[in-house]
Amino acid sequence: MAMLLASLLALSSMLAMAHGGSFYKDCKVSWGDGRGKIINSHLLTLSLDKYSGSGFESKNEYLFGKLEMQIKLIPGNSAGTVTTFYLSSQGPTHDEIDFEFLGNVSGQPYIVHTNVFTQGKGNREQQFYLWFDPTKDFHTYSITWNPQHVIFAVDGIPIRDFKNLEWRGVAFPKNQPMKVYSTLWNADDWATMGGAVKADWTKAPFTASFRNFNADACVWSAGNSWCPPGKSEASSAAKKAWWNEELDATKYRRMRWVRRKYMIYDYCSDRKRFPRPPPECRRR
Repeated sequence: MAMLLASLLALSSMLAMAHGGSFYKDCKVSWGDGRGKIINSHLLTLSLDKYSGSGFESKNEYLFGKLEMQIKLIPGNSAGTVTTFYLSSQGPTHDEIDFEFLGNVSGQPYIVHTNVFTQGKGNREQQFYLWFDPTKDFHTYSITWNPQHVIFAVDGIPIRDFKNLEWRGVAFPKNQPMKVYSTLWNADDWATMGGAVKADWTKAPFTASFRNFNADACVWSAGNSWCPPGKSEASSAAKKAWWNEELDATKYRRMRWVRRKYMIYDYCSDRKRFPRPPPECRRR
């Protein structure tokens, strides 16, 4: 077990050095009245005070791809804050794939909250602690989205695999193009200990940093999703990798380790909410 943890941490360190695209070219600050700032082509910060948070979004919409962001979360007392990295379409029947990072009081761990919405229906929450301090350095959070899987990963280590189970009657996000969004906002009515701990505004402004956004993805344009070389942001080799990606034995073993050691909530096991498990949670 110690050797596995050491190898995972080494992998995390190597992947944190990956290079990404340009915030100037690929993204725009969409709200926050100056609280979101593009520092340079590879670095952007979002801030939150008691008056407002902030956010940015990708300029392109995507239909399938591998989307990555390196994030350094708010240090110290981050209670009541939520930092996000997610994909979403628009409308009441939207699709959405979420990473949300729930702040905590000093010395207590962040909670990584994941969810998948399909055709406007969510309620598929899974939550995790991390095996490192996400406020000390940048770490890579990625969403691999192809026609068969949505894979959430942290520093290349998968933590969740939402599979296409349409044959069971489970909707899968495959028809609606989505933008990438990141936000920092006040959620002290629920984010930390169910809202019992509020944001300490004497510590504001709270700041999260984002680096090296990378989209190896099919760009949606004029009603079509373009993936061939020269028509998308994905090279043919990169597309082949993520388009067919699924968990091999090694990746599955790593995911099982994370889920066994660090998962703190799984909607599939919540019998109060779901006396009969949702169909995607059933083994057969």
